[in-house]
Amino acid sequence: QVQLAESGGGLVQAGGSLRLSCTASGSALRINDMSWYRQVPGKQRELVAITTSAGDTNYADSVKGRFTISRDSAKNTVYLQMNSLTPDDTAVYYCNVQRLIGSVSYIHWGKGTLVTVSS
Repeated sequence: QVQLAESGGGLVQAGGSLRLSCTASGSALRINDMSWYRQVPGKQRELVAITTSAGDTNYADSVKGRFTISRDSAKNTVYLQMNSLTPDDTAVYYCNVQRLIGSVSYIHWGKGTLVTVSS
């Protein structure tokens, strides 16, 4: 069993910052990609940022220059530093972890952490 524990969400004023964390625990993790998604009611879940096992990163256009994704592979943890937040960033943020065992890919989701940005 793999469990993802997210933390760091909350209420912040526009222009402020938050840092999200997500730690994976379990046996035989073999984590490949780690990413953050977000979802607002009535809309599809969207990819915010991703970091690969090779250290590559990619961001949604809407967060480029404001958000930074990083990982501590030794701790099986991924972070999302969010700066210059706007009300449009208000959403539930979900951690996503991909495990690669041989040729089989396993996807795991966190339960989500709410980020609310007030104007």
